[in-house]
Amino acid sequence: MTDRDAVPLDLASMRKQYRTEGLSETDLAATPVEQFARWFAQAAREGGLFEPNAMIVSTADAAGRPSSRTVLLKHFDDSGFVFYTNYESRKGRDLAENPHVSLLFPWHPVARQVIVTGTATRTGRDETAAYFRTRPHGSQLGAWASGQSTVIASREELDSAYAGLAARYPEQERVPVPPHWGGFRVAPETVEFWQGRENRLHDRLRYVAAPGGGWRVERLAP
Repeated sequence: MTDRDAVPLDLASMRKQYRTEGLSETDLAATPVEQFARWFAQAAREGGLFEPNAMIVSTADAAGRPSSRTVLLKHFDDSGFVFYTNYESRKGRDLAENPHVSLLFPWHPVARQVIVTGTATRTGRDETAAYFRTRPHGSQLGAWASGQSTVIASREELDSAYAGLAARYPEQERVPVPPHWGGFRVAPETVEFWQGRENRLHDRLRYVAAPGGGWRVERLAP
């Protein structure tokens, strides 16, 4: 440990002043997916983010115990937001018991967040297989090698499982789609667009799905 590491950080004084540019109701697109597409394009092209499609997926089990993790968004359209995972992982088990989910896109460099709440359903196997074929060969093997969220004895155990699969399915071999692996589509019920403003007086505009179809927009206090 260096002397610098030994100096305690003053968490109470750690803050950034956000920009004055705001977000008004007249700025919004007709649907949350259109608005998300606008912001996502800006975040991806101009935001300087390492992985702009990284999102925090929060789930809860049947007893209401929450858990969160970072997952990559792989598709979005009017039907929802899609990610892929091991169905036997903690999030997969949670969603089997309780399909309500929250997605958070933390685009800190551009002082923006998008928060989606909705219900998750599994994608079809054809859709899952089509996406699986686009993954790098090593990632395809990784989907088989890792019993995601299970306790393992060591890193060597994981590496050994991967090495065995790499020998069985060399680069030119077609890797089958694991039956325990696939996608979830989150159909949005609310989508909040958060824009950081000065003095913590942020703009928060939330689309809410209307019972008969369409969306209404409401402003939330920061």
